[in-house]
Amino acid sequence: MTCALVLPPETEAAKLQLLVAIDAFNAAREEAGGVSIDFGVKGGELDQDSRAPVNLANGGFYTISESLGKAADSVIRAIQLLEPLNPTPDATKFFGTVEGTRCPLHGSWVNLFTTAADATFSKTSKRGDARASNTVDGVRGRIWNCIDFIPPSNGSSTPLEQLRVLLAAKAVSPTRIEIAFRLVKARVNRFFGLPLFGRRLTLTFPVPGPFLTRILFAFRKNKKPPPAFFEIIYLDETLRVHKTGQGAFFVQQRPTWS
Repeated sequence: MTCALVLPPETEAAKLQLLVAIDAFNAAREEAGGVSIDFGVKGGELDQDSRAPVNLANGGFYTISESLGKAADSVIRAIQLLEPLNPTPDATKFFGTVEGTRCPLHGSWVNLFTTAADATFSKTSKRGDARASNTVDGVRGRIWNCIDFIPPSNGSSTPLEQLRVLLAAKAVSPTRIEIAFRLVKARVNRFFGLPLFGRRLTLTFPVPGPFLTRILFAFRKNKKPPPAFFEIIYLDETLRVHKTGQGAFFVQQRPTWS
């Protein structure tokens, strides 16, 4: 039986400050009518040159409203205050081993806040609103990113109900995980526009990203594409904060059902 981690009052206060800032951000987002991002470059999800997810912290929230931009800045400042108080210096310990269930990252996490456009959803966008989460398998060294689309309030169903993205993952330092996209599973209730009459169909697609990236980099001086990764900047038993290679922040929390 493991003992629960007891955090110093300073850390608990910094965590609370972050959660309050996220609540204020969510209120500002609701007031602004949501953050409308759609798939691909045209939808604002991916960068035109690198095809990497756009980082909305680089002025993206300000294009929606000044109050939303300021609210996002407050969240990022709260993250920066929490970072030096991280109680888990070896966040990747046991990752990818037979003892992987002991890894502090192992298990399910739900998104509370992100500046990554590809993980930002809104009912005002064409792709619709969604709940984003992921499950870390510390034994197998892989991660499932999950997007559950929320049906519109008018009672109609969304043709695409769920996306699950499998990533192969490898610990390369006590705080860094390198990732490689492997496949996407899409659960739909229509196929080529035809209803499935209450049934569900799961389609599996290989991810072409690495191949396309290699082609793009073949014509550059630096022939080797940079590895995709995320860096853990804060982790305790209930809260996780990480930063991607593109500089996007994620704040995640253990779900109550975990």
